[in-house]
Amino acid sequence: MQISEVWIPIVMFVALAVILSFWLYFRFRSRREFQQTVRAAIDRGQELSPDMLDRLGQPRVSGNADLRRGIIAVAIGAGLGACAFVLGEESAVRPLIAAGALPFLIGVAYLALWRFGGDRT
Repeated sequence: MQISEVWIPIVMFVALAVILSFWLYFRFRSRREFQQTVRAAIDRGQELSPDMLDRLGQPRVSGNADLRRGIIAVAIGAGLGACAFVLGEESAVRPLIAAGALPFLIGVAYLALWRFGGDRT
């Protein structure tokens, strides 16, 4: 086993840890800013109802969120499938198509939810 073969999994796990750390940090920061907003409103004497707190704490989701997610997932799945054919190796075609099928079908499901869903506010 060469040294370069050892670094590949190490870098992968370090990259995953860094991405997870950033996600957790920004989630923490968002919650902290929400708490500061609520504290500032209370300090000013504003009355906060439970409905208002729920609306403040939840991110706004547009009616086209399923459409966006669907298009992105279909594009990722189609991109993996196209990558399989561009590589041209027989041993790579089937695994890449199989890997691309999952996001592709999830994207199709999101598009169906967007199309047949009743609430588009």
